[in-house]
Amino acid sequence: MSFFLFHFIKLFNLAFYISVSMKKIKFPSAQTILLLIAAMVTLLTWVVPAGKYNQLSYDKETKMFNIKNGEASKTVAGTTKTLDSLGIKIPIEKFTSGDIWKPINIPNTYEEVDAKPQGFFDLVKSPIKGIIAGADIIFLVLFIGGLIGLMNETGAFDAGISWLAIKLKGKEYILIILVTALISVGGTTFGLAEETIAFYPILIPVFLAAKYDAMVALASIYVGSCIGTMCSTTNPFSAIIASNAAGINWTSGLNTRFVAYVLGTLICIIYIMRYAKKVKNDASQSIIYDQKEEIENLFKNNTESNLQLTTRLRVILFIFLLCFVVMIYGVAKLEWWFLEMTTVFFVGSILIGFVARIKEAKFIETFVKGAGELLSVAIIIGIARGITVIMDDGMISDTMLYYASHITEGMNKGLFANVLFVIYGGLSFFIPSSSGMAVLTMPIMSPLADTVGIGRETVVDCYQYGMGLFSFISPTGLILASLAIVKVGYDKWLKFVLPLVFILFLFSIVMLTISVYLT
Repeated sequence: MSFFLFHFIKLFNLAFYISVSMKKIKFPSAQTILLLIAAMVTLLTWVVPAGKYNQLSYDKETKMFNIKNGEASKTVAGTTKTLDSLGIKIPIEKFTSGDIWKPINIPNTYEEVDAKPQGFFDLVKSPIKGIIAGADIIFLVLFIGGLIGLMNETGAFDAGISWLAIKLKGKEYILIILVTALISVGGTTFGLAEETIAFYPILIPVFLAAKYDAMVALASIYVGSCIGTMCSTTNPFSAIIASNAAGINWTSGLNTRFVAYVLGTLICIIYIMRYAKKVKNDASQSIIYDQKEEIENLFKNNTESNLQLTTRLRVILFIFLLCFVVMIYGVAKLEWWFLEMTTVFFVGSILIGFVARIKEAKFIETFVKGAGELLSVAIIIGIARGITVIMDDGMISDTMLYYASHITEGMNKGLFANVLFVIYGGLSFFIPSSSGMAVLTMPIMSPLADTVGIGRETVVDCYQYGMGLFSFISPTGLILASLAIVKVGYDKWLKFVLPLVFILFLFSIVMLTISVYLT
């Protein structure tokens, strides 16, 4: 045990040395980064051959399969015999029950098609198309902004934070443990990810009141979500749908994933707490020290507020927190999505306005102003979605999947698992959706496990580790939108998180190797 701890500490020291060495790196704004990536992907559509797999989907009403080949489609019997003839080793029950509701790629059907290179006008239209495609999450963000604006108007935040600062005095570290652990639980169980955007305006003032910087709050929320989804156990959008698409029960490999989840979460908490301790002891050690005053003003951190936590303010805070409880319950148990989540925050805003006795004109003005403060976040989400639009229109995603599936041919099982893990990390740049990645890749990748003599659950692990690890830094994921809320640059986030990514990269290799050879 002492040997393990010694080397674990050495690993952390190495990681922080890497962080220090990156201090001179400068990055443009989030919007510019995404536009540059969009331009790069546009150029790729001129270089990478266009290609497409045939796709299979199930119609519950007719109980038939639909096979799509380009623009053509045909209907076939919704039976096991059909699946066997297509080389798809997925039980028919996975389709009839609705466990697999998205079209899946059919193995060995890839073919090149006429190139569809995207031009300049396609590039400049992509953010608009992305905003339209991402309207669901964009409206969620804007309505959350409106709700936060109303909360600031009532003074409930200032009173609540002042009270909490007194209660946590001397035990502020509990915040880091609780927030990171609880959000990671949400990530591993029901896929808490996009929903975390709602937590930043709430929790950052609390962390600032505890004398931490905004990076600690950002890390506790975002890292917690990432490690939870990276080591998903019962997450229906990754572990379960990927297992179903691989043709195995989702409980296969569950014990290994649970161990990885516990250890991974522990590593993340230790890493954040180490940084937080440095900042608390010396504020100048903060990566975002030059923004200290700006961020505190932005989030109106007032730990010495004279506002008393009156009964009315308590009711307002209760309604505010209840919105998130209802949202989480709805997502986890009622299959809610963005429409229902946005409605919850809309209703919450009305109730808070009523309790606070805010006049109609003032209510609308405050709500719109609050929503406007998160408009830049909404635009970032739209531009990121636009990148996916370019790839889909250019038809290069399937081509990359096809070539990726051939890289692992002839490898031994240990090397196979670790190379596939890296491949999934790369693919997640182009396919940021976890459920989309699962249904598109598993029918292609999971049979490769059979050829090297390992269980298909290892392929599911490779998918989760690769996609989850890249989500810590992926500009096409949620990080740029999250950073925009906090007004922190992507370069500063990388300085903070890259050492942790390095540690988790080694951790993933160890876990995959153990699962291949010792389980």
